[in-house]
Amino acid sequence: MVSTTRAAGTADRPPITHTYHYYAPPSFSLSLSLLQPPVRWPRSTTTTVAVDRVNQPRGKLRHLNPSQPISTHPNPSRPICAPTFLFLVSPTTYRYIPTEEVPAADLEDIINRSCTAFRDPGVTPVVKTGDCWTMELFHGPTFAFKDVALQFLGNLFEYFIDKKEGDAKRLTIMGATSGDTGSAAIYGLRGKKNVHCFILYPKGRVSLIQEQQMSTVPDSNIHCLRVEGTFDDAQDIVKAAFMDTEFRNKVRLGAVNSINWARVLAQMTYYFYSYYRVTDQAKGVKKVSFSVPTGNFGDILAGFYAKKMGLPVGKLVVGTNENDILHRFFSSGEYAKEQIATSISPSMDICVSSNFERYLFHLFGDDPQKLRALMEAFEGSGDPVTNSVGVGKSRSLKVTPQLLKKAREDFLSERSNTEETLALIKEYNEVHGYLYCPHSAIGVVAVNKLGLNNESMVVLATAHAGKFYDAVKRVVDPLPPLPPALAAVQSLPMRKTDVPNSLKACQNIVLQRIGLQKQPPSVLYIVVPLLVLALGAASFYSF
Repeated sequence: MVSTTRAAGTADRPPITHTYHYYAPPSFSLSLSLLQPPVRWPRSTTTTVAVDRVNQPRGKLRHLNPSQPISTHPNPSRPICAPTFLFLVSPTTYRYIPTEEVPAADLEDIINRSCTAFRDPGVTPVVKTGDCWTMELFHGPTFAFKDVALQFLGNLFEYFIDKKEGDAKRLTIMGATSGDTGSAAIYGLRGKKNVHCFILYPKGRVSLIQEQQMSTVPDSNIHCLRVEGTFDDAQDIVKAAFMDTEFRNKVRLGAVNSINWARVLAQMTYYFYSYYRVTDQAKGVKKVSFSVPTGNFGDILAGFYAKKMGLPVGKLVVGTNENDILHRFFSSGEYAKEQIATSISPSMDICVSSNFERYLFHLFGDDPQKLRALMEAFEGSGDPVTNSVGVGKSRSLKVTPQLLKKAREDFLSERSNTEETLALIKEYNEVHGYLYCPHSAIGVVAVNKLGLNNESMVVLATAHAGKFYDAVKRVVDPLPPLPPALAAVQSLPMRKTDVPNSLKACQNIVLQRIGLQKQPPSVLYIVVPLLVLALGAASFYSF
């Protein structure tokens, strides 16, 4: 997040201005414009606003009857509930994407093409691991949970761009990643017509395989920018780019981070799928709980929305690593920014969780003014404030005891350090023959600490262990062979550009790569002629 106290390299970023246009409900019309971030970068609680500033109508969460399975499909001859992931995706998304925006046949084609990218026919299979269940979200092209949403989002982008004309028939994507979003976005957008994708990631703060997955993709529309700084620095650059109205409109900017609500929508689907998988096999289970290792709060927010839709959810457990701003909030009610600690679960090394503000919006009674006041104080762009929901000041906000109690009714939380995470990986590998990645293991540590490891609990396995063998090998020997697709990237040439922690530098690269600004002359084109002139002069005077 950008604050008035700026780190080195951030002086060229505009201050964040909060403009809460209206509440972003899960019931809204989806078009290409709604796949963009807001016209002015508000907190991520707001609905994205069209580039042409045509606002969609207000709405509220659409609550479903928990006793009724989701079934409103345009084709009534289809069964109410089917045992496949593909079938469950359609009726879930139909509740948010009206057929006048995307006809039923087109949406089913988008969903089918998105799901064919997965190695497992179940897309997100659910397996029994000890006393609880594990939902494997790593069977997509990049072996991480982000593939579920970004395969879908990439195809949506392409679908809507295809319907545009002239200059509108192009899109520039900018995204920040702590490791997995970047590669999933790249694999979802590689080769897409009229789309350029720029992914910013922090130098030295992603695993080698994560970096290789991103930078070895040869498609000319993919651009990897390695930033001097942290993930939060990269995310700040992307947010500031969207706040720059002239730049945003000039390049026709779009987003792939979970600030894009379409990503959350896609992630909601696997909560429904896993519920049916578990209750099919565990007949006594009426409500299913979920433990989610999370840094940016987007994955578990999808579970919260699924519960609001009427899915019979028991507990939602937030699992954090040493970067535990979320666990500290649910423990004390204080949301306080601290320095990022480097951990063995780098995709969760985030000190401010972008999607958490969406939840705070609901916690504050859907009141954008109260949220804005506290968040502006938190980021240092507003004065310290005290109102009916809490107290906000630079780098910290604290909610009232009453709201903390309510938040604990929605979520439980636990923290796992490196030693606990490695011990869990070792235990499950030896006892259950199951190998977790350092992120997924945090979800199991959390349920163990809370005493919730039972047959009604589903742990979300967010990545394949092979992406983090540098950490896993500390407790597992020998390691299983890498999946062929992961092993292959290790021998491919890498394409990446090192950039300073600077908005302007990144904007210039975007403009140059998409052909809207001339490339600066190479140093060689300047130095070589000067050397030739110097040598010629030296030769002349030597006679």
